[in-house]
Amino acid sequence: MKPSHFFILIIASISQLLSAQSTTKTKQDSTQQLKEVVVSAHQLFGSKFKAKNRTGAAYYMDTKELQKFNITDVNRALKAVPGVSVYEEDGMGLRPNISLRGSSPERSAKITLMEDGVLIAPAPYSASAAYYFPTIARMQAVEILKGSSQIQYGPYTTGGAINMVSSQIPTSSQTSILAQYGTYNSELYRLLHGNTFGKLGYVVDYTRYGSNGFKDLPSGANTGFDKQDFVGKLSYDFNAFGVSQTLQAKYQYSDETSNETYVGLTDTDFKANPFERYAGSEKDQMNTLHRQYMLTHSFNFSPYLSWTTTAYQNEFGRNWYKLNNVGTENGKFSLGGIFTDPTTYAEELAVIKGTSNQSDALLYVKANNRQYLSKGVQTKLDIHWSSGESFHDMELGARWHYDEEDRFQWVDQYIINANGMQLSEKGTPGTDANRIASAQAFSSYALYKLTYKNLTLSPGIRYENMDLARVDYGKSDVTRSGSDVSERSNNLDVFIPGIGFQYKMNQASIFGGIHKGFAPPGSVAGQKAEESINSELGLRFSYAGIAGEIVGYRNDYSNLLGSDFAATGGTGNLDLFNAGEVLVQGLELLLNYDLLQNKAGQSFPISFGYTLTDSEFLNDFNANDGLWGTVSIGDEMPYIAKHQWHLGFGYERAKWAFNSQIRYMGAIRTQAGQGLIPAANKIDANTVVDASVQYQLQSNLRLQLNIINGLDATYASSRVPYGLRPGHPFGMNIGLRYGF
Repeated sequence: MKPSHFFILIIASISQLLSAQSTTKTKQDSTQQLKEVVVSAHQLFGSKFKAKNRTGAAYYMDTKELQKFNITDVNRALKAVPGVSVYEEDGMGLRPNISLRGSSPERSAKITLMEDGVLIAPAPYSASAAYYFPTIARMQAVEILKGSSQIQYGPYTTGGAINMVSSQIPTSSQTSILAQYGTYNSELYRLLHGNTFGKLGYVVDYTRYGSNGFKDLPSGANTGFDKQDFVGKLSYDFNAFGVSQTLQAKYQYSDETSNETYVGLTDTDFKANPFERYAGSEKDQMNTLHRQYMLTHSFNFSPYLSWTTTAYQNEFGRNWYKLNNVGTENGKFSLGGIFTDPTTYAEELAVIKGTSNQSDALLYVKANNRQYLSKGVQTKLDIHWSSGESFHDMELGARWHYDEEDRFQWVDQYIINANGMQLSEKGTPGTDANRIASAQAFSSYALYKLTYKNLTLSPGIRYENMDLARVDYGKSDVTRSGSDVSERSNNLDVFIPGIGFQYKMNQASIFGGIHKGFAPPGSVAGQKAEESINSELGLRFSYAGIAGEIVGYRNDYSNLLGSDFAATGGTGNLDLFNAGEVLVQGLELLLNYDLLQNKAGQSFPISFGYTLTDSEFLNDFNANDGLWGTVSIGDEMPYIAKHQWHLGFGYERAKWAFNSQIRYMGAIRTQAGQGLIPAANKIDANTVVDASVQYQLQSNLRLQLNIINGLDATYASSRVPYGLRPGHPFGMNIGLRYGF
C-alpha cells in the first residue's frame, strides 16, 4: 500500500470515530472566530490557536518553547517540527539548510524566509541561496507554514514559509537579562527592555553569543565564532481623520566573525578524529554585516478592517575567505576532485593537511566577497464581515521588490610549512568574479475565506512578475568600465492559484487543499521556473487528552530546479538547471499528551513527531558537473532523510522544570540514487539527546542548565562540499535569566 493510500485510510477511520462523538459546532464558537483581532502585519498567524485552525498545515513555536533549551541553533528548534528537514554544516547552526516537505534544502533556498513578515534572504529573487539567517536567540516566536497553502507569501510557494518574529513592543515596562556560559567557552548574553507610555512604545534588544569552537587546528587557532545582534523598535499610535493609526520603525544590526570552512575530513581521518581540522583551512573565515530598516504604517479602521503598508531595506555584506584550490607539481586541482578521490590525489591532500614535502606547493584561498541589497514596499488590506450564518475574510496584498547580488572576488596564494600558512601572493579584487545579478519583481494576491457553519473554504490566487538580469564585467575589467561586459536576462509572469478547506467537528477537524507550487528561474533567457501541483489532506484531533495532527501531502513537480552550489560540491556559480519531473510525497504526525493532566501543580508533557519523505525522479538526466550525479528514473532526491522523528518529554512541579528531547535523523544521500546508499555518498543516521533543568530562584530569577548531545554521540552532520564534518559533541552551559 502506498503512503498516500495508507494515510487516507487512517484519516477516514479516525475522523469517523471522532465525528461519532459530536458533529455540531455552536454559533458562539463561530462568532468568537469572527471577533479575533486582525493578525499583526509582522506575523503570519500569531498564535498556536490560529495555527491549529488554518486550512493548511502550520506550526507556531512560541517563547516558552524556544526558552526550554535557550536555543541558539535553529536546527535544534526546527527538527522538532514534523515536515521540516535540515542538514547541518557547522554544528553551531550558523548557516542552516532547511527543507519544507521535500523541497531542496541547500542553503534554505527553496522556502520563503521572512523576519517580521518581510523577505529576509539577502537577495530573495536573484540569489536566494546566499548565506544569512536571523539570530533565533533573540526571537519571540517562529511561524512555519508547511506546503503551498500560502497564497500571501512568495515567491517560493512549494515547500512553505518560515517567519521569524522578533521582540514585540510590550504594553507595559519589561526588562529581561540572560547570561549563559558553557563548554568550548560558549557565551550567550541578551538584554531586552521595552515599554509603552500612552501612545508611544519602544523596545531595544541586544544579543551577543559565541564560542571557541569544538574543532582542532594543528596551530591551536580558534575555530569558533562571535556574533552580535541589535534590534530597536519605536511605535506611535495616533488618530487622524477620525481613523486610529499606528506608525512603527524598526532598525536591526548584526555582525559575525566565524572561523568556518568548507573543508571536511576523509572517511579515514573522520574515524580517527572527527574533530580535526586540516592545517590548510587555517585562514578560512566568514565576516558578515547585516542591516535592516523597516517602516510600517497601519490604518486600524475597526477590529474587522485594517490597511497596513511596510517599506523595507535589507543590506548584507559578506566575505567568506576559504580554501578553494591546491597547486602542486602535478597541476592545480579543485577541492571537490581531491576529496572525491583522495587516493589519486594523495599528494594534494597532504598539502591541505600540512604534511607535504613540496616546498613550492600552493594553497589558493578565495575571497568570496559579495554585497547584497534587498528593498521594497508591501501593502495589504484585511477585511472581516458576517452575513447570516456565514463569516467572510478577505485579504488583498501587493509588493514591489528589488534585490541584487554584487560579486567582487579574488584569490590569494599561500604556501604552508611548519609555521602554518604564509601569504605568497596577494590577489587583485575583482579578478575572480566580477558581476552583478539583479531582480525586479511585482507581486499581488487575493485570498478569500468563507466560513459557513463547520465548513471553511479559502480560495486564492497570487501573481508574480519578475525581471531577472546579470551583468558580468569579466575578470580583466576590475574598474567596471564595460570593456569586456556580457549580459543576460530573463523575465516571466505567472499566476499561482490554490484552494484550501477545513471541516470542524466537536473534537476534530479535517483540512486540506490543492495549490500550485512555484520557484523563480535564473537569469538565463527562456529558463523555465520550478512548478508543481501540491495537495494535502490532514486531520487535527483532540481525544481523551491526546492532541494530534496527521497530514499526508503530495508534491508533483513538472520541473524541479537544481542549483550549482559550492556548498553541495558544485562549482559555486549558482546557475540553475532543470531536473525535470519529480514526485515528492510524505506523511507528518504530531502527538501531544500530558501524563499528569489531572494533577494540580504538576505536568508531564510528552510530544512525538514523525516525518516520512518519499521522493522519486520521473526522468533521467545528468546534473551539472556531477552535482547530483547521473540521475535515473526512480532515484531519490539527495540531502533529504526518508525517516526522522522527535520525542520530547518534561516534568514541571513547583519551582522545578525538566525538559528533554530525542532527535533521530535517518541516513541522507548526497547524490541521487536508489536502494542502498553507497558509503561514499552517505551521511549516516544519528540520534541526539538534549536536556535542560530549570529552577525558579525567585519570581523574576531563573537558573537554567542546558545539555547538548547529552549522550555524546559522534556523528557526521554533512559530507558536502568537501568531506565529512562533525555535529556538535557533548556540551553543557549554565545561565541565569532575570526578568521583571
